[in-house]
Amino acid sequence: NLLAQRNRGYFEAKGITALNLVSSPGSGKTTLLERTIRSLKGKNINVIEGDQQTSLDADRIQATGVPVLQINTGNGCHLDAGMINKAVKALDPGQNSLMLIENVGNLVCPALFDLGEAFRVVIMSVTEGEDKPLKYPNMFQSAHLCLINKTDLLPHVDFDLENFKNYAARVNPHLLFISLSAKTGAGFEEWLGWLDQSSHSHN
Repeated sequence: NLLAQRNRGYFEAKGITALNLVSSPGSGKTTLLERTIRSLKGKNINVIEGDQQTSLDADRIQATGVPVLQINTGNGCHLDAGMINKAVKALDPGQNSLMLIENVGNLVCPALFDLGEAFRVVIMSVTEGEDKPLKYPNMFQSAHLCLINKTDLLPHVDFDLENFKNYAARVNPHLLFISLSAKTGAGFEEWLGWLDQSSHSHN
């Protein structure tokens, strides 16, 4: 926690808005990041990519042209503040930049570790059970925003959006929701607007 505070101090001093993106595997985090980065062309963005084994996701992010640093956690199921501290020093992000941290796909461990981020964003896809917030309350309690991804699949899956929001609100009444599709871009304006507002309110 001490290291997380140190990270937070560093981010604040440089006006960096750091987001910790958390989700279970297969929620579409990397696709969402790719589209986000491409939509924010010209913005100063750095990415830290956490994965247990491969660098496949980092390679995809690198293709967008932004600086990315890969952290392989091996058997570890989350990133921690120490890893972020080292990665940030290596990336050396500029003033007033956006730092996107893609955490390891897991809804349990990352919930318990503060990285020093300004905002925690939980990504949920409509292909998952709508009772996720009740099963993984720590993750939803500690999040500021919930992105509901893959909305293009809503007609094909048994997922009740309102039910899901009610479950999540039970766990965290302050949680904000944005429904979108990283594949089609539907709902992206709202997400980009939130990002913009967060950067300004934070700096």
